[in-house]
Amino acid sequence: MSDKIVYGIHAVDLLLKKSVDQIDKIYLQANRQDGKAQKLLSLAAKNKIPVVRWDKTKLDAMTDENHQGVIAELKQTGSLVQTENDLYHLVENSEQDLTILILDGVTDPHNLGACFRTADAAGVAAIVVPKDKSVGLNGTVRKVACGAAETVPFFAVTNLVRALKTLQDLGVWIIGTAGEAEQSIYQTKLSGKIALVMGAEEKGMRRLTRENCDELFHIPMQGSVSSLNVSVAAGVCLFEVVRQRSL
Repeated sequence: MSDKIVYGIHAVDLLLKKSVDQIDKIYLQANRQDGKAQKLLSLAAKNKIPVVRWDKTKLDAMTDENHQGVIAELKQTGSLVQTENDLYHLVENSEQDLTILILDGVTDPHNLGACFRTADAAGVAAIVVPKDKSVGLNGTVRKVACGAAETVPFFAVTNLVRALKTLQDLGVWIIGTAGEAEQSIYQTKLSGKIALVMGAEEKGMRRLTRENCDELFHIPMQGSVSSLNVSVAAGVCLFEVVRQRSL
């Protein structure tokens, strides 16, 4: 059920505003009568989305996460996930600099959700993940993303290495983050059409992914820890792109 629901006041509110056609129905906790709940009811009524009043115990049975008394059930799973061909079409039709965030094997939905929020804030054109061994666009991701999953295009590719090579053929410069890289992010030119590749939470990028990058850089670390959480690292990298392009 978790990949067919979106939960939390803010996440459902954004879904009603940006992707209302995905919603089948909304479950609202029976005793919620506050202003935020009334706002959701008004939006739902405006868009003719049925609202079912349920006890908290029934809502708890739908998800182990903190649903805040509201859950939206989706019409179909993964309707926001786009295909490889859609990704290539996006790149081909872009006449300006663009940034793509590629996440190689990120399996924690909280990390993916946080990456969505950062990507939205940094103006990222797309997030790309492999279909296998990677978390999909489930309810937890969308709640943590706080609406960004509805604004940042999301692509799941069958073969990540093949996708990297196709992006290169389309003029995208592939830049990977690797602790062993000699140059730092602050020595790296981040302009034009680029794709930033971030590795999984523990192991980093896979070998073939690393070997198919055009360039590698590391994030300078001043303390005793050897690496950053992937969502934090994504924030550092993406806003260095923003900084360089604003100069």
